[in-house]
Amino acid sequence: MPPEICPNCGAILPPTVKACPECGSDEKTGWSEKAHADHLGLPDENFDYDEFVKEEFSPNVARPRGIHWLWWFTALLLVALFLLFCLH
Repeated sequence: MPPEICPNCGAILPPTVKACPECGSDEKTGWSEKAHADHLGLPDENFDYDEFVKEEFSPNVARPRGIHWLWWFTALLLVALFLLFCLH
């Protein structure tokens, strides 16, 4: 039996529905305890906490490389065209 309110989107459900008319969740995707627990973001049994800490807090921080030269060229070209048409 489905719940009265969809636990996935909060829509009010008629008593005989098999799936939510708003979001489409059902026993397999949103009404079962397993489906509800899947959306909590809890780690599973294979979660390696030490590996997580090493990845999150390692001294080798990924740094952005900057904007590609093609985008700089495009921006300068657009500015030059804008100035060319505005000054005429």
